[in-house]
Amino acid sequence: MDAFIYIALGLLGVLALCDLFVGVSNDAVNFLNSAVGSRTAPFWIIMAVACAGVLLGATFSSGMMEIAKTGVLVPERLTFAEVVIVFCAVMVTDVLILNTFNSFGLPTSTTVSIIFELLGGALAMACYKVWTTGAPFTDLGLYLNSGKALAMIMAILVSVVVAFFAGLITQYVLRLLFTFRYQKSYRWLGGLFGAAAVCAIFYFLVMKGLAGASFMRREWIVWVDDNTRPILLSLFGACFVVFQALILFWRVNIFPFIILSGTFALAFAFAGNDLVNFVGVPLAALDSFTIFSAHPGADPATFTMEGLRASMRTPTVFLAASGIVMCLTLCFSKKAHRVIRTSVNLASSSRGGKEQFGSSLPARVIVRGALKFHELVEELIPRSVMRTLVLRFRKPRVPKDQTELPFDEVRASVNLVLASALIASATSLQLPLSTTYVTFMVAMGSSLADGAWDRESAVYRISGVLTVISGWFLTAFTAATACAVVCALFIWLGEPAMILAMLAAFFVIVRSNFFSKETKEEEESFRRLDRGDQRLVHDLLMVSVDRYLDETLTLFAEGLDAFLDEDHIRLKRLKNRSVALFDEISFRRGEYYSMALEGGGSKADRDARTFYYRAFTNMKEVGHSLRDQLGVTENYVANSHSPFKGIMRENMQILSNDLKGLRDHHFVPAQCSRILRLIDEAQKNFLGLIGEEKVSLRKSELYLGYLLFSREMLNRYMMVKLLQSELSASASNEAAPSAA
Repeated sequence: MDAFIYIALGLLGVLALCDLFVGVSNDAVNFLNSAVGSRTAPFWIIMAVACAGVLLGATFSSGMMEIAKTGVLVPERLTFAEVVIVFCAVMVTDVLILNTFNSFGLPTSTTVSIIFELLGGALAMACYKVWTTGAPFTDLGLYLNSGKALAMIMAILVSVVVAFFAGLITQYVLRLLFTFRYQKSYRWLGGLFGAAAVCAIFYFLVMKGLAGASFMRREWIVWVDDNTRPILLSLFGACFVVFQALILFWRVNIFPFIILSGTFALAFAFAGNDLVNFVGVPLAALDSFTIFSAHPGADPATFTMEGLRASMRTPTVFLAASGIVMCLTLCFSKKAHRVIRTSVNLASSSRGGKEQFGSSLPARVIVRGALKFHELVEELIPRSVMRTLVLRFRKPRVPKDQTELPFDEVRASVNLVLASALIASATSLQLPLSTTYVTFMVAMGSSLADGAWDRESAVYRISGVLTVISGWFLTAFTAATACAVVCALFIWLGEPAMILAMLAAFFVIVRSNFFSKETKEEEESFRRLDRGDQRLVHDLLMVSVDRYLDETLTLFAEGLDAFLDEDHIRLKRLKNRSVALFDEISFRRGEYYSMALEGGGSKADRDARTFYYRAFTNMKEVGHSLRDQLGVTENYVANSHSPFKGIMRENMQILSNDLKGLRDHHFVPAQCSRILRLIDEAQKNFLGLIGEEKVSLRKSELYLGYLLFSREMLNRYMMVKLLQSELSASASNEAAPSAA
């Protein structure tokens, strides 16, 4: 047992490092999205400020570590061996679940994850003890701190509503005061707003959070509590005078200072509240071992852990080391940057582009209801008042040489200050509030108040919010169930299974985070084609057309082969690839909108954009048809309908080979024309074949669908190749005078 304990503690420490990496990758969005979205400072400055907040906030989280020890478990009911099993199961489950969500770029709640994993693991252990001892089923409640767990869960659920409406109301009031042309109002209200923001940050972050700091003395905390009001009034007055003087006399923009202060505050609050989610369980296991080691000769199978009830300060060195790991993760994790993109896109004010999430029925119902409610409000409020409100919320036109920001400095300030205040106040009450819930819902509320969700994007944005929220609830159910299963397996299989599971979790984390590379296409998909000059369009088409043509011919030819082999699994895989291809082409086609907004350029540049639009329109239609054709084929094979035989099968084999040859010979026009003639001949002959071989309607539709798609694909790509050659000739003509 002694050797196993040391190995288990070592692996728990390693998994704690992995959990820090995975968890921060997930939660980086919480304190970076506002500063990144408003582009108030260079990215490296934002990261430096956030890292400073995380590093300092980690040392204030000592009091939160009690959650892992007694927040869900009843330690006096469990032995040392049993709490080790529960803690190991929690860590294995946690790193794998968070890594899975990060891989899909979805922000989820690490707080929900850890609480429900502790709940699932403790419940599994309680069921085992009740079953082995023959105790009544009602004794399950004796092993769970149900009151504290329910309070934490209710706090998380209530925080969703509070954060959303707090962001909505605060942003609406401030936008009425500042408007989107806030430069004028800012001269007289900026100092007041800045002083209020700094005081809120200082109060909730420092004064309410001092009790949780690992280095604070009791007398210092009492003095601060006794002098709270004069400290805040003095700070507010000093900040107001300084800020207003900077604005009026030196024309200084204090919003970057507020946003960076808010970023620091939110990073500080995140580390103070969420560090327990990552290292709380391993530190609880270490404390358990310390208590057990203080009783030499004790049996780990019978030694109960009531000693965990005693309040113990976590050593500052552990907290500081955790903060350093979190800072390194912020700087180097690609998954953290991917999650940031998800949240920034949902809160973005930009219009017309492709949305990250599709539509859903609940989102449509909500939007229709909101539109009806808006019509009712317009009938009740006087027209003069409505005109004034519309003018206050009218956005200025973005100059052609500038890019519209996801959101401006006013909204970024509200997101950061309000979220940090809510989180810090919960931390002072030792409630592990979900920082993801709070920051995400504050951002959604403020974006709704700002009119970022217009009729062009509202359904998709609400669908995105519902998707992310459903992901949070899915996390709760998945975490509890998975941890209960893992804990049961550990109880059944014993110590070797625990060691192997922790090693496997470590291997998965390392492999998925350090040895997986994004493809070039995936990286390119996040870049935007800002300029529409002829040379850039020409170069892009030269690369894109050949790649999409090869992929289309490959997918269709392999789909024919898989159909003839009645390989349903392969067809399903090919259909998924065709869906990804269609999405990518659709995204690329949408770039014409960005080029149109950019405007300007010579006639040759405008003609090149037209070529771009026409070429990608043809490729998008082919991609759409390919997706549908492979989908129909997959259903045909999945339902075990009769395969092609005789002439129909021979024609499909010939068509597959011809398309592969066309791909390998770089789409030779003569060969393309020959295949089109064969398709026409096959279609004519098939009309007579239907009666002779008694071909069913379903089989007939599938066969003719293959021929129809083949003809459409060849014709459209011949048009694309023609457009490509015309653009190349035009680019050469433009380049000739320059060379001369």
